[in-house]
Amino acid sequence: MREWAVELGRRADEVMATLREETVRLESAFLEEGKDGDFLVYVMRVDDLEASRAAAARSTHAIDAYHRAFMSDVFDSRQELELLIDFDRSRE
Repeated sequence: MREWAVELGRRADEVMATLREETVRLESAFLEEGKDGDFLVYVMRVDDLEASRAAAARSTHAIDAYHRAFMSDVFDSRQELELLIDFDRSRE
């Protein structure tokens, strides 16, 4: 997972270009290392989730292909969580 994070950081210009196309305002990933294994916690803030997913699905950017391959190798399961609070000072 760390290699993937380093690669995305190295290719930050490509990442930012795709985030703009996908209306992503925030994308963060956290690594939780525990006795039951490693867990990747992924947080995204988008303007329109369905539009974002559609843009990601049709993307032909090399960085997106790299990202999709990583995610398919890493994710055993995926769960959308219920948002309870969302304070964002950038909206003030």
